[in-house]
Amino acid sequence: MYDSIDILEIDRINFSSNNILVDIRDKYEYNLDHIRSAINIPYTYIITLPDKYLSFDNTYYIYCDCGSKSSKVCQLLSELGYSVVDLIGGYNAYLDRS
Repeated sequence: MYDSIDILEIDRINFSSNNILVDIRDKYEYNLDHIRSAINIPYTYIITLPDKYLSFDNTYYIYCDCGSKSSKVCQLLSELGYSVVDLIGGYNAYLDRS
C-alpha cells in the first residue's frame, strides 16, 4: 500500500536527500518545465529498472501529467518495497493552482 496526497500539498514538504520529488514524465516534458526540486526519472525507466534509480532508504513523491501513470508507478514500487507517495492531480493540477 502507498500513500497519496493532493499535489497542491507539496509546498509543505521539505524535499531533501531522503524525501525526493520525482517527475516521471518524459525528458522533453521535464525540460520544458517541472516543479522546482524535482528530478526526472521517466516512466519507462522507473518501472523497468527501479533498483538503478531508487533506494529503499528514501521516500519518493511521484507525479506525472494528470496522476494516472503516477498511481500505477506507486502501486508497482510499493509492491517492491519502496516508500512512495502518489501526488494526486499531477503536474497539470499543480499548474492550475490559484
